Amino acid sequence: MRNVKGAVCIKCGAEFEAGDDTYTCAKCGGILEIVYDYDYIKPRISAQTFANDKNFSMWRYMQFLPVGEGARPGPLRVGWSPLYKTEALGKTLGLENLYIKDDGLNPTSSLKDRASAIAALRAVHAGKDTVACSSTGNAASSLAGAAASMGLKSVIFVPERAPQGKLTQLLIFGAVVVSVKGDYGATFRLSARAIEKYGWYNRNAAINPYLSEGKKTVSLEIAEQLGLAAGVPAAAHGAYGFTAPDFVAVSVGDGCTIAGVWKGFKDLYAVGLIDKLPRLISVQAEGCCPVNRAIERDAPLEPMEENTLADSIAVGVPRNGDKALAAIRESNGITVNVSDDEILAAMRLLGRSAGIFGEPAGVTGTAGLIKAAERALIPHDALVVSIVTGNGLKDVASAQKAAGIAGGVKPDNSNEPKLIRIEPDMDLLTVEFAKRGICP
Repeated sequence: MRNVKGAVCIKCGAEFEAGDDTYTCAKCGGILEIVYDYDYIKPRISAQTFANDKNFSMWRYMQFLPVGEGARPGPLRVGWSPLYKTEALGKTLGLENLYIKDDGLNPTSSLKDRASAIAALRAVHAGKDTVACSSTGNAASSLAGAAASMGLKSVIFVPERAPQGKLTQLLIFGAVVVSVKGDYGATFRLSARAIEKYGWYNRNAAINPYLSEGKKTVSLEIAEQLGLAAGVPAAAHGAYGFTAPDFVAVSVGDGCTIAGVWKGFKDLYAVGLIDKLPRLISVQAEGCCPVNRAIERDAPLEPMEENTLADSIAVGVPRNGDKALAAIRESNGITVNVSDDEILAAMRLLGRSAGIFGEPAGVTGTAGLIKAAERALIPHDALVVSIVTGNGLKDVASAQKAAGIAGGVKPDNSNEPKLIRIEPDMDLLTVEFAKRGICP
């Protein structure tokens, strides 16, 4: 990997080679960060490099990824998810330049496909035939799908609360699924012991430093897509047509995603493809917000209970917490905590104002953006991106709550759509429409 210098511990600064067995720091046990040779990368990329590349996936950014020259990625098309300018939603929030990055349209319907694509490729390189991880759901299904596409076996550990939609995906992909009676912490510990015992390739994001490198491709795409987008103010465009947003809203659980988002923008800045760095908006559920709490209190991370319906970010002991904290602080970021009701409301608003269907954890970033806009924390003319990290079909039960048809909080607004159950009678339909103020 000519583009990679090695790995460095973010805790003690120890340096290591970037090999197949390079996971955590051998000296202090800290999390490692992959270090790139930007002097090597910079002359190998240009505007023409990307203009000529017809591979519209995360692999168009090979120079920024920890894979060797000639590496053969799996067949699934991961990445290059759409970036939408959402004018109706922006108008509602008082934001003139609001974009939504819909990563729920990846192969297994979540941003974590980006990390799992790297994991599967590196597992093959390491000569492993089985990959494994613990997950609250999305990392699990993404790994199982990536493994299946490359002829690998997968063993997945999930807490018993994992939604049925995600469990079903795992089984369809042929994974061995271990449902653990306990929280994510207990699930992670059991998976770590099993992975060590059986010698599987370890996809756990807190252990494997390569996975946030896959996640960072969402930022590379955002900057390139903004550079191509009509309607972005001319003054915002950086070198080579790449454009850095002013703010990026991210749902935060384990911390790996927000760390990856920040790493992606820093990579672009280091080689001159963008001329500024965005501020991150770190959004967590009120019932499980250890990362934001540490920032707000300027204190070390402390465990929290996992009290939120947003299962994919219900992580009481963030394994990538140190990287997440560094990303928020370095970016002069904003922290926002949202209630489950605010998350459900964001699901409705995003669906009805932008036509995007996100799961609870997937829209938590947008829920935080809504709250930040209401508090006037974001200038009205700022260039803002909110990342939707997972599709709503992942957790239909929560979507039904958001829609008010399964024990959720029913909207007070009489103009909200209602589910109408009726006999096939036009007169009855006319009456029902009249009751609800519906005027076809």
